[in-house]
Amino acid sequence: MRAAVIGGGPAGLFFALLLKKADPAHQVEVYERNRLEDTFGFGVVFSDATEEALAQADPEVTAAMGAQAHRWDDIEIHYKGSVLRSTGHGFSGLSRKTLLKLLADRCRAAGVRLCFEREVKDPEDLRGADLVLAADGVQSAVRERYREHFRPTLDVRPNRFVWLGTTKPFPAFTFYFKRDQHGLWRVHAYQYEPGASTFIVEAREETWRAAGLDRADEAATLRFCERLFAEELEGHGLVSNRSIWRAFPTVRNERWSHGNVVLMGDAAHTAHFSVGSGTKLAMEDASALVRALQTSGDVPAALGAYEAARRPAVESLQRAAQASLQWFEDTERYMDLDPITFAFTLLTRSLRVTHENLKVRDPVFIATVDARFAAEAARRSGTPAPPEPAPPPMFTPLRLRGLLLPNRVAVSPMCQYSATDGMPDDWHLVHLGTRAMGGAGLVFAEMTDVSEEGRISPGCTGLYRPEHAAAWKRIVDFVHEQTPAKIAIQLGHAGRKASTRRSWEGDNEPLPQGNWPVLAPSAIPYYPHSQLPREMTRGDMNRVLDEYERATSLAIEAGFDLLEIHMAHGYLLASFISPLTNRRDDYGGSLENRMRFPLEVFDRVRRVWPEEKPMSVRISAVDWHPEGHGPEDAVLVARALKEHGCDIVDVSAGQTIPDQKPVYGRLFQTPFSDRIRHEVGIATMAVGNISSYADVNTILAAGRADLCLLARAHLWDPYWTRHAAYELGYSLPWPSPYESLDRYRPRFT
Repeated sequence: MRAAVIGGGPAGLFFALLLKKADPAHQVEVYERNRLEDTFGFGVVFSDATEEALAQADPEVTAAMGAQAHRWDDIEIHYKGSVLRSTGHGFSGLSRKTLLKLLADRCRAAGVRLCFEREVKDPEDLRGADLVLAADGVQSAVRERYREHFRPTLDVRPNRFVWLGTTKPFPAFTFYFKRDQHGLWRVHAYQYEPGASTFIVEAREETWRAAGLDRADEAATLRFCERLFAEELEGHGLVSNRSIWRAFPTVRNERWSHGNVVLMGDAAHTAHFSVGSGTKLAMEDASALVRALQTSGDVPAALGAYEAARRPAVESLQRAAQASLQWFEDTERYMDLDPITFAFTLLTRSLRVTHENLKVRDPVFIATVDARFAAEAARRSGTPAPPEPAPPPMFTPLRLRGLLLPNRVAVSPMCQYSATDGMPDDWHLVHLGTRAMGGAGLVFAEMTDVSEEGRISPGCTGLYRPEHAAAWKRIVDFVHEQTPAKIAIQLGHAGRKASTRRSWEGDNEPLPQGNWPVLAPSAIPYYPHSQLPREMTRGDMNRVLDEYERATSLAIEAGFDLLEIHMAHGYLLASFISPLTNRRDDYGGSLENRMRFPLEVFDRVRRVWPEEKPMSVRISAVDWHPEGHGPEDAVLVARALKEHGCDIVDVSAGQTIPDQKPVYGRLFQTPFSDRIRHEVGIATMAVGNISSYADVNTILAAGRADLCLLARAHLWDPYWTRHAAYELGYSLPWPSPYESLDRYRPRFT
């Protein structure tokens, strides 16, 4: 094989080395327009796990890297005069120049032809090779040459940063957060060799411009940063190396290969420097591509196998990097936190590192986090001081008005589609009763409709007849009498998503017969083949208001502890809020106007619902559509709800329209809850892909939500909360019939 590599960075050099090692008969050439020593940046970072993975590909290079790396286990956070330290993280820093020299020396020894100061003006000139590797970085000329095939997107982020060096040694990976008259500055600093450290300065664009750095050259930038961080630098100077202020571009490509041309490293994908994974991804790409070439019969098949193998891991890391970079973009949001919570929030910002990860790495730090959280929970809820050691965050109490929840785990509302004429039955008793016995602090009944016409399907529960209240009371009484759990009702009206089949018969598909009339703010069907809803008149709105009031009165008779109004997922009230489904003149247009009727409903219910009992509202924080409702709108919605007396916001997302394009991933809806909680100052519930107690404890301790709602996890395991307590070494009280049996449970060591 003849392979032409464009780009002499870590991706290109490591690939060339591994391919030549795989078969010395391969002809491998690397073209780099700069000299070997002409490299941007100072140091690169590797985790212990990354080094172990790279060692499998080339133990000699990895050993040489390790011999010259500076290692650390600690992360140090300087915040408001406090210095917080967490240990057990296992990283190393290495000079980028050293890494490139090690790779180049190994390449030469293996017989790779290195062509420095050789710019490839047109990659077509190399298409005669069997393989053309584009490892030419973020501004990849190869990617741009074949743009219509790779279909790249560049998301240029708003923060500005500059990559500097310093002679100051850092004993840990160090973060500084410092305010001056212009705004807040962030520093990411780490040592990579004796007497040499990386010192990245980052700020919001408005802060950067206010300081005049949009007009500063390298020398002026150096002078400014040395003055600003004189105390932190302790007499050490800063060093520049092509140190210009930049905005970070997140690079993605729909395809990574075209014919015999393939993208690698930053040319294919980038991950924000705050997760320190750019070089890691590049070198792992190289290893994966060489493996694919060794096992596939031809180059096109190998390139397809390489992308199939690497894309999931890359996209997962990009999602983590996105969460991390957004944390640094929004750091101002967290500057009122106490130091312990701030440090924990920073350490878990990527949503990958959890409370349990940190507990393994640094149990002393997590004990401090838990003690602070438990003490604050006791203070806010008016309960006795917590025992020592403190319980995990998920097992601390939460007070909402007069309601005291025994813990922070809630069973999310889950439609069962098993009612007859709106009537809950034994299925609902067992479904909700079992999960209340399972240890959750709060159990939500499914979306319960305020009218017969407001039902999603013929199998949906309702609260529009006195018999419904009596049936619900049977379930509520069981939960109250047999368990410590509280139980909530979620009132809703399906709007244009009404009169459809049960979920397992065809989700959101219209009934084949027996349909009833459907209402919506605008006459827009959900699917083109769905029923056409009637645009609501003011008379319709008044009738719906009366229906919500009647349902609320029945919920009081049933004895529910908390009432939630469903304003999400494209149902009636959500359809007023979203511009995609509300085209009205009178109740449409601005968000303030679109919120008028949903707030009327809230106010009517709040007047009827007992003052001592809390109310929540479920919202869709984003429509997952460029012309729809977005996270910034969700903040305004939550602010309006708070002003009207809402106690806690249940932050969900999407399901407004069938052609949404959601961005899924680990805890993908949690950032919306985080933003609302901090920017609005209202309690929130987090939902969406929460499945482990590590997730729950992390979300709570980081202040991203006050309650965690789990749905599928509770379907799979009704006793999920009890099992979590057992795993965490925490004891939950059992119902009396089980308590006697538990006394005789075998004790294992």
